[in-house]
Amino acid sequence: MTTRRIGSSKHQVRLTFWSCLLALGVVSLLAATPQDSEETSAAPENPSNPAAADVADNATAEEAQGAEPASERKGEVVVVSVDSIIQTVVNEFLQETLNEADEREASLFVVELSTPGGVLQDTREIASAMLEADTPTVVYVSPSGSQAASAGFFILLAADIAAMAPSTNTGAAHPVSGQGGDIEGDLGEKVEQDASAFIRSLADRNARSLEHAESAVLESRAFSESEALELGLIDVVAKSLEDLLEQLHGRELKRPDGETVTLETRGVSVRRESMSGFQRFRSFLADPNLAVLLMSLGGLGLTLELYNPGGIIPGAVGAICLVLGLYGTSVLPVSSAGLALLLLALVFFAVEIKVQSMGFLTGAGAISLALGATMLFRSPDPAVRVSVQLIVAMVLVSVVAVIFMSVLAVRIFRSKVATGAEGLEGATGVVSKAISSATGKIKVHGEIWNARASQPIDEGAMVRVLKVDGLTLEVEPADSRG
Repeated sequence: MTTRRIGSSKHQVRLTFWSCLLALGVVSLLAATPQDSEETSAAPENPSNPAAADVADNATAEEAQGAEPASERKGEVVVVSVDSIIQTVVNEFLQETLNEADEREASLFVVELSTPGGVLQDTREIASAMLEADTPTVVYVSPSGSQAASAGFFILLAADIAAMAPSTNTGAAHPVSGQGGDIEGDLGEKVEQDASAFIRSLADRNARSLEHAESAVLESRAFSESEALELGLIDVVAKSLEDLLEQLHGRELKRPDGETVTLETRGVSVRRESMSGFQRFRSFLADPNLAVLLMSLGGLGLTLELYNPGGIIPGAVGAICLVLGLYGTSVLPVSSAGLALLLLALVFFAVEIKVQSMGFLTGAGAISLALGATMLFRSPDPAVRVSVQLIVAMVLVSVVAVIFMSVLAVRIFRSKVATGAEGLEGATGVVSKAISSATGKIKVHGEIWNARASQPIDEGAMVRVLKVDGLTLEVEPADSRG
């Protein structure tokens, strides 16, 4: 008889259960975390600022001449920071905080921006919300070393006031294909003209250079902060947020409804709004490289589970990674063909372990994985595509892992069976009760079995199992074959 050891399996089940429960608790805690906000005092007043003094003198002169005085915005300044690609979560966060700024009647809404680009549809929605907001908007590319490239350039020009910190750059907004090259044919022309018209409308609305704004789209031109200021693409270069607010104090803005607003940013409180914990987690997942990596790890974990059923941990971890990866793709523009190719790669790798196709299925899976990762995201923005280096690394790791598991599977198939009836045949044991005309007993593989033989065998002698007949073993003396 044989027994099944289930202690380790139970331990794995308990470990997996508590791990999942802990993960669920952390996610719930993150979901319940409210938006963080921090209120600080703005930079102290600086009456000696000549620019502000000139603006004030001009306003006084206009009033003396009978001109209609500009309304003032004296509420708090709301500041948010964006340092990721532009995608659904960022879009959601900016619109929420901008609506709150309108409700609070804030004097200014400042976006500290650092982004390589993002999803064009979300960029359009953010730009639309900024254009329609009651609160004057400022996009400030900071800190030093940051960029507002591609989609970030559109958001910068959509603001009422565009500002940059020293040693920053913007532009390079030419649309590209998912592989990083130019979009060929009529589709490329259509995307290019659409982006060009979009940037012209934003530049024209805020009286910025149409020619140079369009060159960032059509010629992929990029600008340093000093070039952008000189060419009329931005309004201010500021070393810090405090410097920015000081320079904006007293500036007059003409709103889309025709109203002229005078900014009062000296001595006002500054409220910093940041994403909730759950929003930060979602934004972290909404990275094309991370999403593809999680899906690849998820597929590998499920393949390991198929290779070794009952392992539990590889399957559980793989399923979690796969779900998180799929969530990341849900907030990005996904190609159904790319997603189908990734799933097909998983099928090829799993079948290779069971079928042994001499490497054909492994090669097909590698090709499907590479093509699927390359085609997965549909966006003209270079920031929303998977790194070529990551694709190569994933393909190599996946192929090596599948080959390794396939080799192990072949060895197992070819090895002698060590369990059940087949595993007993040819095994040696010790006679624990002498075998005579009636059956005796032997000990083999640590178990006591009934045994019979064609000749008497004394207790303590070594025997070899010839055949398994139900619960009785046919044996012979171990030295009978010389």
